[in-house]
Amino acid sequence: MSRQFIEIEDIPKGYENRVKQNLSFKTGKFVWRCRFTTALDPSTINSDNLYVVSETGQRIETTFTYNDANMEIEVEPLDAYAKDTDYFLHITTRVKSRGGQNLKEPVEIKFRL
Repeated sequence: MSRQFIEIEDIPKGYENRVKQNLSFKTGKFVWRCRFTTALDPSTINSDNLYVVSETGQRIETTFTYNDANMEIEVEPLDAYAKDTDYFLHITTRVKSRGGQNLKEPVEIKFRL
């Protein structure tokens, strides 16, 4: 099964315009790839600081992979997302750069299969 990716680069204000909201993947198990403009502190990339919740507020179990060379985090669900359900990807300000600076604003991206 090949993985499907959605990329978020730089996470600027107005980011919601850069993400396609009408996603239709065959597997329902795609990966968010979030690219940052600076290297991150890998110890801050965890399920407390990044997470996906369903429309009912239930957290979706995910795995996180940080690629230091590309300054990207991949967020992959352990189980497929359900069709016709809203989900929210959250990236909190507790994510830090390698220099110790927190993300300036939290990010919330709504998506639906």
